[in-house]
Amino acid sequence: MSDRYPLPVEPERASAAPVRLPASAKPPLAQPLTLDQIEKLKGRIVEALHKCFDPEIPVNIYELGLIYEITIAPTGAVDIKMTLTSPGCPVAGTLPGDVQQRVLAVDPTTSAKVDVVWEPAWTPARMSEAAKLQLGIDE
Repeated sequence: MSDRYPLPVEPERASAAPVRLPASAKPPLAQPLTLDQIEKLKGRIVEALHKCFDPEIPVNIYELGLIYEITIAPTGAVDIKMTLTSPGCPVAGTLPGDVQQRVLAVDPTTSAKVDVVWEPAWTPARMSEAAKLQLGIDE
């Protein structure tokens, strides 16, 4: 063949291809996070979760009380324990992934893992006072 039409490169020889990280991970931090940095990161994660909504309820998932726990390691790894309003929730297949992507977008998060748990069961009592007021719930 001529130089105008080079032979295709075999996949095992194409070493210049970029390496893509999984959607749930970023490169490691240069230095571990301090306790103060972890607290600030947690605040930014909570802010990000305030922008995440269950489409059937006009209140963000944090104020709804769907986020049970946010754990942040000095490495920047974030673990979230969350629930849904019911096991038959129509967004059960998408909401945890949305939470994971929103958390991962907050720097300096290096990874995000979301576990959906059912114990304790969610009830309206888990909602913040602001959410109850917004939805007209008196308890």
